[in-house]
Amino acid sequence: MSVGPLALELIIVFCLAVFLLHHYGNITKQHPLVTFVTLTAWYFSLIIVFILPLDVSSTFYRQCQNMSEENEVEVIENKTIKGSNYTQNATSNGTDDDTVKDVSDKYCEMPWSYVPSYTLPIMWRIVYWTAQCLTWVILPFMQSYSWSGQFSTAGKIKHALIKNAVYYGTYLLIFIVLLIYVATRRDITLNFSQLKVIGITASNTWGLFLLVLLLGYGLVEVPRTVWRAANPVLMMSYVHFKLAKLSTEKQEASETMEDILEDVKRNSEAIRYNHPLRKYVNTIIAKCPDEFQDKISQGMDDYVEYEDQRHGQENVTEKSLVRLHTRVIDAAQMKKRTVIQWKILMDKAIHLDTVVKNIRNGDGLWVDSPVIDKRKLPFFCTPTLKWYWECKIRPILLKISAFCLMILSLMVVWSECTFFNAKPVLSLFAIFINLAKTSYSYFYIELACFATISYLCICAYYTIFRMKIFNIYYIAGHHQTNEPSLMFVGIMLCRLTPPMCLNFLGLIHLDTHISSFTNIETSYTQIMGHLDVIPIISNGFNIYFPMLVVLLCIVTYFSLGHRLLAFIGYEQFIDGNVKGEFTADFVEEGKQLVNRELRRQEREIKSLNRIQMHGTTSDISTRQWQGRSMREVEDKHLQSMRTNDKVELLSDTEPLDYSSVRGEQSANTSDSFSERDSGSRWASSRNWSTQRVTAKRPPKNIFDDV
Repeated sequence: MSVGPLALELIIVFCLAVFLLHHYGNITKQHPLVTFVTLTAWYFSLIIVFILPLDVSSTFYRQCQNMSEENEVEVIENKTIKGSNYTQNATSNGTDDDTVKDVSDKYCEMPWSYVPSYTLPIMWRIVYWTAQCLTWVILPFMQSYSWSGQFSTAGKIKHALIKNAVYYGTYLLIFIVLLIYVATRRDITLNFSQLKVIGITASNTWGLFLLVLLLGYGLVEVPRTVWRAANPVLMMSYVHFKLAKLSTEKQEASETMEDILEDVKRNSEAIRYNHPLRKYVNTIIAKCPDEFQDKISQGMDDYVEYEDQRHGQENVTEKSLVRLHTRVIDAAQMKKRTVIQWKILMDKAIHLDTVVKNIRNGDGLWVDSPVIDKRKLPFFCTPTLKWYWECKIRPILLKISAFCLMILSLMVVWSECTFFNAKPVLSLFAIFINLAKTSYSYFYIELACFATISYLCICAYYTIFRMKIFNIYYIAGHHQTNEPSLMFVGIMLCRLTPPMCLNFLGLIHLDTHISSFTNIETSYTQIMGHLDVIPIISNGFNIYFPMLVVLLCIVTYFSLGHRLLAFIGYEQFIDGNVKGEFTADFVEEGKQLVNRELRRQEREIKSLNRIQMHGTTSDISTRQWQGRSMREVEDKHLQSMRTNDKVELLSDTEPLDYSSVRGEQSANTSDSFSERDSGSRWASSRNWSTQRVTAKRPPKNIFDDV
């Protein structure tokens, strides 16, 4: 009996949660409270996925111990019935007791990851109720707080409470209805424990409803996405289609941001430095782009009096500035999201374009794109090896993976439809787990449980980031995910993981609500319960509702949702209709955008090479000038070229002949001409300036020679 494996898994899960949060979020810039709450939500959700297999193996071990004890009791009873002679012989020989002990020792070996029986219930209680508080109270409140346009902490708290009042009120109404229903039942005693079960029932019912909807899409789309990735040509068309649609969205976000910046500028011009609302305007300006802030700071006139600006201040109030602040926050997040998605898709399109060109060449040598390709293999990879990997090996591996995922999806769908049938056992996962249980292979039991739960999580959470309704939130790597999106992921993880694990326990028949012959429960179900309070939920919804997964999978497989949206007017990419009229137009537009980006990057590279060849940056080290932007280097190069041109033009300019100047000035002019004739060009710019200053009046026909 050791807690070493459990402690090791907790440490691994914590490191994984920190790594994911660091990869997607920006820990150094985001608020520490947001980091702590989000990390807690992610960590506790991953704990459920990683530790539940240990709970399953420990449950099987306890079942084996109970069976051994029951067999021992039966042997003792049989000895008592057969009489004293059998008892004396058995006692003298000791064969029966030794047999029972040997059977118990042989088949009830302790799992390698077994933990004390009191450890898991305490841990599940802490993890579950903390996750429920985060997903239903804390994280939604913090999301509303972060999106609020109020300028004070008290104002943001008030706005968050008002915004979540409808959200909390809806669930409170459902809880009151369930409470009244339970109160009218004579066979149920209403106390604190029953109230707790009602809360768990409502939470799990909502989570299971959303889980089925997400699984119906993910179980089909995940294998399809992997299969599509094995075809670079089809994948390139898909990326081109998404780029064309994202280009329109990116342009709309930029135009919206420009309109809002115009409103900010008008408010900034109306509210000057000596106005009481100026501090709010400065807060709004701080959320705007840097170039806009520089423009505003340069255009500020500190000498404008307050009375002179009163005619533009009547329409500016604190409420209007709050609304403007909210619009700035929304527009900034939308623009940032589109820019990040645009960059990710463009890099992917450039890489796919390179792969397709190498496949069509077919010479077995990898040729990189003229622009910098970030998807480099290790340094020991030769062009030949890279060509075979990208063009031959990788597509085959992706197709094999897609086929395996398709088989796994079919197994999940079949088990979801048949797990309520206890005798005979029809759920495939229950059959596999029972086969492993007969030999008490605890390692394979835990491995199978972990693989199944992980695939359910992938299919469910993959759908969240694909649905258009959640387009306001985005998950992007390289520290590009904003705070509301991180909290949104935490909410969905805490809300869906507990009912998903209950559904998994039903698939393997470890829930007494599903399988009545199971006499020992897992520690997880002891905390979660079995939803036995309301018969319409426990006997109907949680058993037969998962069968809707079949219907949703059929709808997803034939892309009925995409076809409906395309029929309405929202163009969608359908694999079997790539050559459609509107789809082909979007694909062609995306292809032109990629070609335009390639030409732009090629021009930048050529400009850098040209600058290096001309030596305009010879006095700057490589580390210094490579860190500058291309525009700055180009401007400096053009400025130096223009300066050289001006010097050449001045050096070739002929002197002017002022014939109508007085004699004194004519003499000076003739002296200067004589100096030029004697062999020198011009004395100096200082002499020329002296001659111009000494002239009392300008000549009349100064442009005659021109």
